[in-house]
Amino acid sequence: MKKLLFLPIILLLALAFLFIQMRTKGYNVGDTATDFKLKNIDGKKMSLKDIKKAKGYIVIFTCNHCPFSVANEDRIIALNAKYAPQGLPVVAINPNDATQYPDDSFENMKVRAKDKNFTFPYLYDDTQEIAKAYGATKTPHIFVLDNKRVVKYIGAIDDSPRKSEGVSKKYLEEALDAMLAGKNIENASTKAVGCGIKWKK
Repeated sequence: MKKLLFLPIILLLALAFLFIQMRTKGYNVGDTATDFKLKNIDGKKMSLKDIKKAKGYIVIFTCNHCPFSVANEDRIIALNAKYAPQGLPVVAINPNDATQYPDDSFENMKVRAKDKNFTFPYLYDDTQEIAKAYGATKTPHIFVLDNKRVVKYIGAIDDSPRKSEGVSKKYLEEALDAMLAGKNIENASTKAVGCGIKWKK
């Protein structure tokens, strides 16, 4: 009888574990990532295939309010300035639930992009389906894809998530330089450090 009483609890725990696994399941290096069609800050929907002559893509899940994202904004702008002309543009995606964090609303995305003079697309993943598909868990969280959308690098921009003056290892730049040179990426996976994505309840 006692065993029967515990069955519903065990079942609920199992379902909760499965839900967490499904939510955090994403791509590994070598997987082919899905394309998407998300609304940009100009109000138009765009996908990776809309970016002509790209050799690959620097997909960055980020947002407005997270201190880690804010601390990396200038680095992201500099990355796009350096690598977009070489065929590796930044595509930023905000996956956060704006109900919980109004600072991350679409309207505030437009304001932030204008204030910081973003030179790259800033897309809104309002359903959070793309963040889940990729396996993004933090802001910022980086996924580097080649022109066939094969994942080449996942993780952090560098080893100093809060202060740019503390950087000693530029993980993302090393990966991008190796890609452009046709070389193997030695450190293809690093730990993303940032704020947890605010999932819809």
